[in-house]
Amino acid sequence: MKLGAFSVSLNVKELKTSKEFYEKLGFEAFGGSMDHNYLIMKNGNALIGLFQGMFENNILTFNPGWDENANGVGQFDDIRKIQQDLKEKGISLQTEADETTTGPASFVLSDPDGNTILVDQHL
Repeated sequence: MKLGAFSVSLNVKELKTSKEFYEKLGFEAFGGSMDHNYLIMKNGNALIGLFQGMFENNILTFNPGWDENANGVGQFDDIRKIQQDLKEKGISLQTEADETTTGPASFVLSDPDGNTILVDQHL
């Protein structure tokens, strides 16, 4: 199962302060917008999403079909296939992708410790 690019999406109190902190660690703004209350920060292969006021907890995020530069990859496991595989393995999902569609979709699950995992396909 290929989950795609990995990032951590952080719920931040103050976007500007968090941006400045992660810049000191060598991260640079890669995507998003201060005006839209989120930034994607990149340092080499590492991606961190900074989100102000968009969700309650930190989220582990996977993007099927993308590499760490948000470029499409040739072959990848479609999110609906990943979802079916997880359900067959007995994993409960909090939200599900519509399996009658194609293209962009997402689903959410939690690990045994309650950490939220978002699988979000943009292609």
